[in-house]
Amino acid sequence: MLSTLINFLKACWRPSDRYPYTGSDTAGKQDGLLWYKDLGHHLNGEFSMAVVQANMLLEDQSQIESGSLSFLDSGPYGTFIGVYDGHGGPETSRYVNDHLFQNLKRFTTEQQSMSIDVIQKAFQATEDGFLSIVAKQWIVKPQLAAVGSCCLVGVICNGVLYIANAGDSRAVLGRVVKATGEVIGIQLSTEHNASIESVRQELHRLHPDDPQIVVLKHNVWRVKGLIQISRSIGDVYLKKAEFNREPLYAKFRLRDPIRRPILTADPSISTHELQPDDRFLIFASDGLWEHLTNQEAVDIVQNHPNNGSARRLVKAALQEAAKKREMRYSDLKKIERGVRRHFHDDITVVVVFLDSNLVSKASSCKGPNLSLRGGGVNMAAKTLAPLSTATEISSTTTAAATAATAM
Repeated sequence: MLSTLINFLKACWRPSDRYPYTGSDTAGKQDGLLWYKDLGHHLNGEFSMAVVQANMLLEDQSQIESGSLSFLDSGPYGTFIGVYDGHGGPETSRYVNDHLFQNLKRFTTEQQSMSIDVIQKAFQATEDGFLSIVAKQWIVKPQLAAVGSCCLVGVICNGVLYIANAGDSRAVLGRVVKATGEVIGIQLSTEHNASIESVRQELHRLHPDDPQIVVLKHNVWRVKGLIQISRSIGDVYLKKAEFNREPLYAKFRLRDPIRRPILTADPSISTHELQPDDRFLIFASDGLWEHLTNQEAVDIVQNHPNNGSARRLVKAALQEAAKKREMRYSDLKKIERGVRRHFHDDITVVVVFLDSNLVSKASSCKGPNLSLRGGGVNMAAKTLAPLSTATEISSTTTAAATAATAM
């Protein structure tokens, strides 16, 4: 009887993958400002995940979901990877983390298949949902209109990889070259940063009557002199004229009225039929790519065991950040969140290894469901509820700010 009771209590207190805040590697571990899951399993192979915090509140959010991609037990089955790089605050990236995958499952259920159309609809539904919260909170919390998130998504289903991106996070494929045996890095995502000439040209083409659509400010190209990216979830102050006025802070208000949306939430989407020579995928927020090239990242993953790959990439990026500031890596690690942002951004990395045998079978074989969030680094977030309504956003942000101040 006693052993039965003990086993029952153990089952009740088993840590959940959804909220990875325990010391157990079942859901990841934490080391100061670093959270990591060195090795886990998804339907198509193994994965590694790591997040390091730099901002006072963690603005990066991420997730990996594996199993049924619809609300039906009959599938389709696959793996979903999301990296959400917030800016102006954590609210949008948290909202995306709570809603984008659920929206994708809803539309996959309706169409009973995965497609580009399903992903587009999921992005738009997530954008609309956050917009409704901004509208409800406009009078009491107008600054929500100036919070946004880059959004990078990967979906592996039926042997096909879908890559969707709005912003400047990046997905890179490690592929073996048969002739030489080397593994090369191939960028799969299209980025939307004004530092890229083609993005500036696109903005000028879409706004021919606005010569100030892109401005070089402090040696950085910015859309309307305010933001570096041209696509995102949120940032509604640059999409809707009714949110670019008082009581929004003056620094975000434009002199001329918004005649058409300046930013868009439409992702660039591409599809890739996975091949046996495709070994792994690296999904990461811009914080990683500020310090590592595509090939450098691929070489680090390829030349070491799968176990700890994401954490190894984060460490390499931090070592480069320290070197640029002529300081030791050990000293950089001692710098607290908030102040750390002067040295590097929040960094999120998800490495997804591809087993060609599992990739070919996963669409028809039901396996155990996996749901893991990579936001455990933000200490203040331990007591926070998911951001799903206007009330929750308001109370959550206040609680996080209070906790951060107290620490």
